[in-house]
Amino acid sequence: MALAPNVYDAEPIPEAARAEIDRLLASGDLFRYTAPEDAPVALLEREFADALGVKYALAVASCSAALFLALKALDLPRDARVLVPAFTFAAVPSAVVHADCVPVLVEVGENYRIDMADFEAKLTDDIEAVIISHMRGHTSDMDAIMALCDARGVPVVEDAAHSLGTLWNGRKIGTIGKIGAFSFQSYKMLNAGEGGILVSDDAEVIARAVIMSGAYEHNWKKHKGPQGQNSAELADAFARWQNRLPLYNTRMSNLSAAVVRPQIGELARRVRDGLANHDHVAARLNSSPWIEVPPPLGPETRAPDSIQFNLVGMTDDEVGLFQAIARERGVSVQVFGLSQDNARAFWNWQFLPEDPGPLPMTRAMLTRACDTRLPVRLQRPELDFIAETLLGAAEGVKGAARAYGT
Repeated sequence: MALAPNVYDAEPIPEAARAEIDRLLASGDLFRYTAPEDAPVALLEREFADALGVKYALAVASCSAALFLALKALDLPRDARVLVPAFTFAAVPSAVVHADCVPVLVEVGENYRIDMADFEAKLTDDIEAVIISHMRGHTSDMDAIMALCDARGVPVVEDAAHSLGTLWNGRKIGTIGKIGAFSFQSYKMLNAGEGGILVSDDAEVIARAVIMSGAYEHNWKKHKGPQGQNSAELADAFARWQNRLPLYNTRMSNLSAAVVRPQIGELARRVRDGLANHDHVAARLNSSPWIEVPPPLGPETRAPDSIQFNLVGMTDDEVGLFQAIARERGVSVQVFGLSQDNARAFWNWQFLPEDPGPLPMTRAMLTRACDTRLPVRLQRPELDFIAETLLGAAEGVKGAARAYGT
């Protein structure tokens, strides 16, 4: 009997990182501001910005820290109201609360993307900013979102934690809004264990974010713009905000940067393999009348390392049985809305300062939406094992129901 594939380990860290890691460990030089210039974190920022085609990047402790700094860098007033998709990870509304703002949750449909009618209805005059979570790499209609927000002068922050490598009409996700935030957590395309990065073309935003990230005194001078130069607009912005902002100390260490930098060159391959893996499994799952994998939107080219699908025509008990059968056969399936404390179910976010309302569309989706990891390193037999297990679990549930009913 074939063994279930290991879907929990990330790809190994490239060998090219080892020498730099050993050098850093030998020297103990892990703090990003010790070196006079070209510290590993500074090099990562420049290389990442170049890879995305943006002017500026700021590496920090996590994507949550990047989102928090993004909101603070926008200089929003206390209790500013920020639109956030109701389907996201709890860290996203947490970052909004941490930034002294109020999350306003927007409905998400069964295709895991923002419901544009609810978005437009809630984009009222009291909304000061919008966070778009491309949750699990599923991109909402960025053309419509940007048109609505631009018309009202509302800045858009892209939570692209799951979307590094995704394209929208050929543009890189995370570079469409005013600010983009990415994750280097170990289950993401680039793996530092923990870490994140903020990107923007706006010198004012990046200067404020750099200082608040913990660039005390004049350490902001070690942050560079395009071509590794400290541009006049960036220098002016730094000088303008020196000593005027609090320091939150959310910096990345040189060791984390040394782990990430060699992986940037692997990104194109990982995106290619991840999409091929996803589409192979999706095609197989969509052959079942009880499983639906929502297709991408037309302008979207995805970069997935997991697969999400909806269970169709099943009761809560049948969904639980589906999970149990798959788990017994070696494949773990998370149903976002049917576990007691899932951090992606909005009703578990008891820290919200306001009642988010019933959000029936999102609630219904979350009780049938399933999530299974598909690391990009998996090979075709392993992918087929996962697909066959999920198809067999669905057949086992509905076959049993048919037999019981006859």
